[in-house]
Amino acid sequence: MATKHTLSTILAALAIVSVVPAAYAGAIHDAGLFTTTLAANDDGSTDQIALGFTANINSANYTQTYVNNNGNITFDGALGTYTPAAISTGGFGPIIAPFFADVDTRGSGSSLVSYGSNSLDGRNVFGVNYINVGVFSQLSTYNSFQMILTERSDINLGDFDIQFNYDAIAWETGTASGGDSNGLGGTSALAGYWTSDSSKFTLAGSLVNGALIDGGPNALISDSLNSNIFGQYNFQVRSGSVVNPDPVSVPEPTSLALFVIGLAGLGAMRRRKAS
Repeated sequence: MATKHTLSTILAALAIVSVVPAAYAGAIHDAGLFTTTLAANDDGSTDQIALGFTANINSANYTQTYVNNNGNITFDGALGTYTPAAISTGGFGPIIAPFFADVDTRGSGSSLVSYGSNSLDGRNVFGVNYINVGVFSQLSTYNSFQMILTERSDINLGDFDIQFNYDAIAWETGTASGGDSNGLGGTSALAGYWTSDSSKFTLAGSLVNGALIDGGPNALISDSLNSNIFGQYNFQVRSGSVVNPDPVSVPEPTSLALFVIGLAGLGAMRRRKAS
């Protein structure tokens, strides 16, 4: 088998509905806080990087992590794996993966992965920006996503929050993982985490062709978890394990559009009545 490196009214209503998808973009925030860059590469990783706080993961205290180019961070060692695989077995050790797939930042149109620790709203944070990153092998299609870890020692030492943010997901697979020239098909991306056998999760649509990309049935930019912002997914790590807070209800796109239309109609009725 060839190795990777050898594969180099109604109209008014429709007008209002057309505005709604814009709410799907813009989940990425405070990207300027994380400015250290990982040089252009394919399947590379950083050395151990300080988190800026202590993270309790399955009763082990971590103060450092590895930022992997392929859309994830790991804690027990760097990870160069480019074809995503189920993380439910714990084979990679603790892993937090906003988009585990074959990121390739060597192309002229790709930005670099950036990362770092900083302070946000009075709390220590560690973030990684995968903004406008390409896919193997230097295809002309780009994704934008972000991960932010937030210290929550105000609750317990070692507690922290995980946030995934997505602005645009145009590709799901590198050509070395069976994808086509558009970065689609093959073994598709995975999003989720594993912190222990009893604390693990993958977002619906992971490893499913066409599911997580923009317009897909589980499009990351048009859904959310524990957030009222489309494209944002929040998790809480407490006493070493991820807990499940009550989810925040987000209106479905169609319902939101009808709600806006209803408000517009109500306003028109009031104007007519006033005249």
